[in-house]
Amino acid sequence: MDKIEDPSAYHRKIKDWPKSERPRERLLDHGPARLSDAELLALLIGSGAGGATAVDIAKTLLSEHGSLWGLASKNIQEYSRMKGIGPARASKIAAAFEIGRRAAAAGEPQGAKIRGPEDIARLFSSRYRDLKREVFTVVLLDGANRIIRDESVSQGVLNASVVAPREVFKPAVDHGAAGVILVHNHPSRETAPSGEDRGVTGQLVRAGEIMGIPVLDHVILAGGGYFSFAKEGLLKP
Repeated sequence: MDKIEDPSAYHRKIKDWPKSERPRERLLDHGPARLSDAELLALLIGSGAGGATAVDIAKTLLSEHGSLWGLASKNIQEYSRMKGIGPARASKIAAAFEIGRRAAAAGEPQGAKIRGPEDIARLFSSRYRDLKREVFTVVLLDGANRIIRDESVSQGVLNASVVAPREVFKPAVDHGAAGVILVHNHPSRETAPSGEDRGVTGQLVRAGEIMGIPVLDHVILAGGGYFSFAKEGLLKP
């Protein structure tokens, strides 16, 4: 009969593991891309607690919150309340996710040429995917469909009372935009537009026609997906 291994062996200190299995050594030898989500998170956690290794804690967090994406949507207070974390580790985790968001957005999207809604999703998804509130942004384009700049014009539940045409088109006039693309996120991760989304879109399309600055699309970002009013033939006044 095979000998049953001591269950406690699975919870030895990481420094007692073979070097080829330790997350830090694996990162140094093979690079971060070769590490699992749990191993990367364990490096931020640093050390174990309560008889569990940092890798054990990381695996538990990922299991409880579904993925790195699920963890990234939490704030520092929520991290601090997680078992095995505390304020110091919570600070490291929150900082790491924020660095990732800033790095993804750095250098873009000014000057990028927009050929379709997939370009908007690529450029803006990382900025909005972890937010728990809706943010409405107007993207200003020149005559060659290159981005001049983008400006957030409202936060909170989207409706006609908070997204006023003057707030959307003032930056377009100020910066000589030839057209605009509307962008907002759905924290629910449901891509389908709501009745309010449709109403706001129609109102802004009409305003754009009057001002001679057309609304070229309204893109809803949700989770890893998107919905394009233009692509679905819904960009109507």
